[in-house]
Amino acid sequence: MTSDPDISLILPAYNEARVIAQTVGDAVRYFRARGLRYEIIVAADGADGTREVVRIMARDNPALRAIGEDARRGKGRGIREAVALATGAIIGYADADNKVPIEEFDKFRPRLDQGVEVVMGSRHGALIERPQPLYRRVGSQGFYFFMRTAVGLPGIRDTQCGFKFFQRAAAAELFRRQQIDGYMFDVEVLALARRLGYRVEQIAVRWRDDADSRLDLVAGNLRNVRDILRISLQHRLRGRLS
Repeated sequence: MTSDPDISLILPAYNEARVIAQTVGDAVRYFRARGLRYEIIVAADGADGTREVVRIMARDNPALRAIGEDARRGKGRGIREAVALATGAIIGYADADNKVPIEEFDKFRPRLDQGVEVVMGSRHGALIERPQPLYRRVGSQGFYFFMRTAVGLPGIRDTQCGFKFFQRAAAAELFRRQQIDGYMFDVEVLALARRLGYRVEQIAVRWRDDADSRLDLVAGNLRNVRDILRISLQHRLRGRLS
């Protein structure tokens, strides 16, 4: 593996042994076809063998590695730990279940090549190949209005699309400051990016729901509300102290 890849792709996963080989394989083929030097870090919690699948693949491809533990520690924590290890000029993450095809990165490269610090995928105005169930779409709208009221982020319509890429220095600074372990880490990272004056650009991407949400509708959403309120408080305090 080269010591200075063009891109570090992080795949956060929780019990994704069924699909991880396909997702990693798609990314490898894509990067090779584009002539990009790459590393892929699978940040996998759970005890279903996801990390072991990746480590077997890494015997033939040293650009692959897996980190994580059996206990479920949170998507935000997994990505934070992976960013600390990443060495690419561009660092980003995508869902381990391939909700956004890796080929969508073609749309991101021109903006990243121009030095934009944060380029993020958005389902707003996107081609939705498989939509979420109605109750989740209604819930997403409710989340959006709650998040806007509590945190702000004007102009950002879809904080939760798991396809985001950063300049290396921006990723290092954002995830050094980032603290939320759960799903709301995306909101925290974007709030930090706005506060630090980074450019944030949104690109509509192809997206497909896999009908396999890992979010507990009661306990998970209560945690999300708590984390949004925590982000709101921290964001306001940091603003006063800056």
